[in-house]
Amino acid sequence: MPEPLSEASRHVAERDWQGALEALSLIEPSDGNQFEIAYLLGISHARLEHWDEALLYLEQVVTGGLDPARDCQSRFALAYVYTMTGRHKLAEYEIEHLRSGGVESTQVLSFLGYTAWAQDRIDESLKWYAKALELDPENANALNGLGYILACQGSDGARALTYCRKAVDKKPDNAAYLDSLAWAYFKLGFLAEARDMIDRALERAPNAAEIREHERSIRLSEGRSS
Repeated sequence: MPEPLSEASRHVAERDWQGALEALSLIEPSDGNQFEIAYLLGISHARLEHWDEALLYLEQVVTGGLDPARDCQSRFALAYVYTMTGRHKLAEYEIEHLRSGGVESTQVLSFLGYTAWAQDRIDESLKWYAKALELDPENANALNGLGYILACQGSDGARALTYCRKAVDKKPDNAAYLDSLAWAYFKLGFLAEARDMIDRALERAPNAAEIREHERSIRLSEGRSS
């Protein structure tokens, strides 16, 4: 691999997305490196939330179809970009493409669980998350996803709380997991615990709209119960 491309790859490995873009800007694409450059550009732009640029480069990789590993990674990245921009059907398409090609992992199943939930297909979402936990019962993402949906549905609050607690135990600084645990406590009427968890979530993600909305609901209930 040419030295400038190695430097760009190092920046990506270190999660220095801006550094990767700067290194990649110095490389002249050729037939031998164009798809690797496109992949690194796509990943870096996605992490910097440059959604349009990320889609442009990642689509180049999957349409090129030359490297199965990069194709898989790029489709995951595309699904992430589509999810972050609210295009859940397109995200689902990319993940289903991977699954039809034989990729059956906790990440794939959890992603399908999320996209189904985002499209209000609740029973299907629960099914995918349950399948994800069959593959890996300790997977924090799947535990959180299943716990949060159960909490929202109010159908099995005790199980929701168990799953959400386990996710936070594994990743105690994850704002989304703390928010889910707060919501599970809230749905069971444990307002003090809910307030503690939502405050911890807000410390880590103060501008997250959904966490702010949950905080308002908890605050209102605290006011009514005082």
